[in-house]
Amino acid sequence: MKFYLDKDWFIDTTAFIDLSIGVSTHGVRAWYLNSPRISPVMENGFVGSVELGGAVNFRDIYFNPHGHGTHTESHGHISKEVFPVSSCFNQFFFEAKVITISPEVIGEDRVITAEQLRNISPCDALVIRTEPNNLIKCTTNYSDTNPTYMDVACVQKLNECGIKHLLVDIPSVDKEIDGGILAFHHAFWNVPQNPVRDRTITELIYVPAAVTDGAYILELQVSNFNNDAAPSRPLLYKKRKEA
Repeated sequence: MKFYLDKDWFIDTTAFIDLSIGVSTHGVRAWYLNSPRISPVMENGFVGSVELGGAVNFRDIYFNPHGHGTHTESHGHISKEVFPVSSCFNQFFFEAKVITISPEVIGEDRVITAEQLRNISPCDALVIRTEPNNLIKCTTNYSDTNPTYMDVACVQKLNECGIKHLLVDIPSVDKEIDGGILAFHHAFWNVPQNPVRDRTITELIYVPAAVTDGAYILELQVSNFNNDAAPSRPLLYKKRKEA
């Protein structure tokens, strides 16, 4: 199905690129969490499993949105204010750029630096794919591995380009162990001075190797949880010109 951006450009809504990693008992995790638990409800004679003789599958799922799969977060992640991530949006389609970065090695760290963002141009959303890039990102346990993070100096460049939505394939934009400083998060959302309420960070995405760098339309689907973060499903579409 064609969805027209204007009279000359459209996207094919059946040709999407899914950047999400789902919540799974064998999926990606971080922050020293055990794997999610998914189990049928078995109470008062009720059997929530067809396989075990029940009429329906009726499962409880115990997970943490920050550590199990692709998720999008609001400034409420680091503020005293309870601010659901669903409150960040008044639209869900955005002009986006995909870029690929080989993080710089600085001591024992792998860091995305401001210099590596020097060529990005203004857009609504920036999708960062880090190298090396392979499917193991979808099942990795990142806990206690000192994953790649972003230098706080990157925020100035993101501000200059008007980027509202940042999507990364790492567990956090900040260093795993930083004493709770969370410098990038605070600078990106301008917390606590004057929180930016319509800006989001999406972490633990996976950008398939076949996806080329460049301009796309991003559809950012976010579950409607009353929480600072929620599972999300970012979809990319190629912009196409009407013949």
